[in-house]
Amino acid sequence: MLERPPFRSILAATVMSLVIAGSATAQDFSAAWPNTDFSRSTIQMDEVMSGGPPKDGIPALSDPGFRPAAQETRLAPREPVITFAPDGATARAYPVRYLMWHEIVNDTVEGQPIAVTFCPLCNTGIVFSRRLNGKTLSFGVSGLLRNSDMVMYDRESESWWQQATGLGIVGYYAGQELTQLPAWMESWESFRAAHPDGQVMDEPNWRRAYGQNPYVSYDSSIQPFLYDGAPPPHGIAPLARVIRVGNRAWPMERVRAAGSLTEAGVTITWQKGQASALDSANIGAGAEVGNIRVRDAAGRDVVHDIPFAFAFHAFFPDGVWMLGN
Repeated sequence: MLERPPFRSILAATVMSLVIAGSATAQDFSAAWPNTDFSRSTIQMDEVMSGGPPKDGIPALSDPGFRPAAQETRLAPREPVITFAPDGATARAYPVRYLMWHEIVNDTVEGQPIAVTFCPLCNTGIVFSRRLNGKTLSFGVSGLLRNSDMVMYDRESESWWQQATGLGIVGYYAGQELTQLPAWMESWESFRAAHPDGQVMDEPNWRRAYGQNPYVSYDSSIQPFLYDGAPPPHGIAPLARVIRVGNRAWPMERVRAAGSLTEAGVTITWQKGQASALDSANIGAGAEVGNIRVRDAAGRDVVHDIPFAFAFHAFFPDGVWMLGN
């Protein structure tokens, strides 16, 4: 069973992929992807490169087990989880300590098929509906990157999907878009307080260093991994976190300083208590990044995610930066 090696090992091992990617074509990928329709594409193939592991080298999960939140003792209070709590369903927490090593969880909640996704290199934690055009898809990790972001694939057509946007980029579903669902990243302590009767994803039956961060100090790096695109504007550090709502991005530090901001029809709040998953070797001991919630005027949760600034700029080059000046 393959697993992602430490970040520095990946960096050394993939220098050659940078050279190869500069002239990549569909033919370069066709041997590993014989079922992908490369005649359909919304991108230039030389934008895609290997991230290190091969197809399914990072094993996506399906139909995970759960346990009552009150019975979970392995998670540290400040560890991040992705919360999915649709109306009428028991809230579920998906610990980032597991998503760090699997990146995709195919699950079904009250009959609704979902994909819980996390790209460590872009800090994008997003939940998508797996329903598209009347069909239910299941997703795997391609081992490929574009703008440092995970390229997912569906097992039904082997089309490629951009995790940061939910857009089909190559194959039968090129040009299609997955529906992003309201979900948010919060600390385990915050989840337990809000959902004492909630469920938490159980530890997968794989040999992995769950609870450890293979990308130590990544979010304090100067340069993103395998990214050679333009830096974000306005002097914002590439690996600074932003809150993305649609094509708008609020710098995390601005929200943190204010505590709460109401702009562009949403209210964004920051509260202390969540560790960065991409800082220290022990995920639960990471630097403080805080808990973010985004709600509309009626108090309903709003679809959003918290990418690094470089990722927002790469995938939303005409996006609006909410700087407050």
